[in-house]
Amino acid sequence: MLSPESLKLYTRPMPLVVQKYGGSSLADADLIANVAQRVVETRKGGDDVVVVVSAMGNTTDDLMQMARRISDQPSGREMDMLLTAGERISMALLALAIRQEGVEAASLTGSQAGILTDATHGEAKIREIRGDRIREYLDKGLVVIVAGFQGVDPESKDVTTLGRGGSDATAVALAAALGADRCEILTDVDGVYSADPRLVPLARKLDEVSYEVMLEMAASGADVLMARSVEFARRFGIPVHVRSSFHDSAGTWIKEETMEQTVITGVAHDTSEAKVTVHGVPDQPGVAAKLFGELAEHEVDVDMIVQNVSTAGHTDISFTVSELNIDRAREAAERVLSGLDAQGVDVDTNIAKISLIGAGMRSHPGVAADMFRQLAENQINIEMISTSPIRISCIISADRCDEAVKALHDYFLPPDDLVTEAAP
Repeated sequence: MLSPESLKLYTRPMPLVVQKYGGSSLADADLIANVAQRVVETRKGGDDVVVVVSAMGNTTDDLMQMARRISDQPSGREMDMLLTAGERISMALLALAIRQEGVEAASLTGSQAGILTDATHGEAKIREIRGDRIREYLDKGLVVIVAGFQGVDPESKDVTTLGRGGSDATAVALAAALGADRCEILTDVDGVYSADPRLVPLARKLDEVSYEVMLEMAASGADVLMARSVEFARRFGIPVHVRSSFHDSAGTWIKEETMEQTVITGVAHDTSEAKVTVHGVPDQPGVAAKLFGELAEHEVDVDMIVQNVSTAGHTDISFTVSELNIDRAREAAERVLSGLDAQGVDVDTNIAKISLIGAGMRSHPGVAADMFRQLAENQINIEMISTSPIRISCIISADRCDEAVKALHDYFLPPDDLVTEAAP
């Protein structure tokens, strides 16, 4: 895992900003020219600039679909080689556009920028950043554009990708490694909202969110920021500004916790998980350890876990994983069950996770009861429950997700609720 010891912290004579632009901000030549103008304005304003780019528009999805039409089980190594092409296209075109504006620029792939990862294709973790080449270009007065979402395994020399949203992690990790004053995540939304505004038109833009709350929101499905990028920002104290790439209005600052905390900050949802149930496993010590140890060996991250009450010496264990990991999770579970007197494995992809998040709920009892009551009044069944000091998550049917988000937001964050108390 990236740590302070793995970074060569760097102090520059000029302020340094790392800007990350998402695919929707780079979808065509006109939008790339717009981004170039914004970058040049920042550079002429007195800041050194490092830009991290995603692939243009839907390039990554298009490449994935093409690969799956060609191969039923594409190799992880070749998929990483394929998918990293999208960011390389973006970085080169943006470098050309910035040069057209009269400012020197250089583009670098993840490996050229010194982003070293582990060997896990598709979901690699950043282990170290050696930013010497970036620093060299900055010292010469250039804007540096880095391909997001990618790095290199120093052992195999293979290109790796960081998973969905990995460009966010690239940007914040580079900001930490280079000693940047701030990291800006520029996208097609105005900031972080109390709920997905596509589902809740009256969702409010948040001016400021603590690292802790934003980490829970990101992990619960708010896709404005990748959870790992928030972890980097919190660990290294990097202020992150999420704002629009299409205008100059203030967005949402992610920073240290402030004195005053609202009870509920937002309602997040995630429909990209699946529930795996292992039926009829022996209810005895060591079975759960063996099951989840095997999942860890298969590089499967588990989110929520529920074990039912034992009946006749057997029980069911349910857990949720990303849909991307369904095959690996099933394989790991079946491998463990092959040596046990168990009934089998089921996978349910028709689920959604809805989460209520807010640092203020620590000191406000009854939030969970209110959440469950609202779901019950809307005839929405709860399949699993998970909590932290600032989050309550429920697994429900995916068919009821939109309705659940609207009901919870209306109750806990009504339009006239402006301060610190939950709805009556």
